[in-house]
Amino acid sequence: MSRPFTPQRNQSAASFIRVNGKIRAREVRVIGPDSHQIGVLPLNDAINLARQQGVDLVEISPNAVPPVCRLVDFGKFRYELAKKEKESKKHQHASTVKEIQLSPRIDPHDLGIKLQHAINFLCEDMKVKVALKFKGREMAHTEIGFEVIHKFIADVAPYGHPDFTPKLIGKAINLMISPLPRNKRAKNPRSEEDQRRDEAPTEKAKPAGETVHVKKPKIEEVAAQPPAESFNNNPFAKLDASPRPES
Repeated sequence: MSRPFTPQRNQSAASFIRVNGKIRAREVRVIGPDSHQIGVLPLNDAINLARQQGVDLVEISPNAVPPVCRLVDFGKFRYELAKKEKESKKHQHASTVKEIQLSPRIDPHDLGIKLQHAINFLCEDMKVKVALKFKGREMAHTEIGFEVIHKFIADVAPYGHPDFTPKLIGKAINLMISPLPRNKRAKNPRSEEDQRRDEAPTEKAKPAGETVHVKKPKIEEVAAQPPAESFNNNPFAKLDASPRPES
């Protein structure tokens, strides 16, 4: 019984590139190490030319007719390709949009929490969509909603800027905020608080098995101490404990 095919994930683009003898075309267009075109050569001649120069024949455009190959060290080529993929992933966060919903009668504490969430998203290079929705008779006082939106924009200004002025569409005020460049953006206050918490000195714990020495009072010190208050009103203090004479 055959096993079901499970596709492999998170494969790099370099794993799908044909090199040297894995190239299937009969003729290829060869580009030299210094990016100059050598011309169209048979596959065997191109492979021999790569061996003479101590490099590999890497297929970079398999859909071209004939396929385009480059004379380059495959290890160096994979490193450059992985570096480009890493740089492209950094800019993918800018296309990610997070939505935050507000209300005209939002509590100041809740507004602060929403603001902190927006700052966290902007510091991670994500866009923030703000939607303030009105309910029922709240539409009669839309200026209150605009005041909340303008206060939100002012508080988030060190981290992002609005793409357009707030607009009332239907029963909601919509706003899109984009992150500022990293060299112009303020630092996330939450990350600074976490760093201070980690750097705060902690009490040194005593190792397990260490004996704790307790200082015992000396006999002279115990004798010199005054009697306790509970014995000052001793009912038997006035009794005569001397022996009686025999009759």
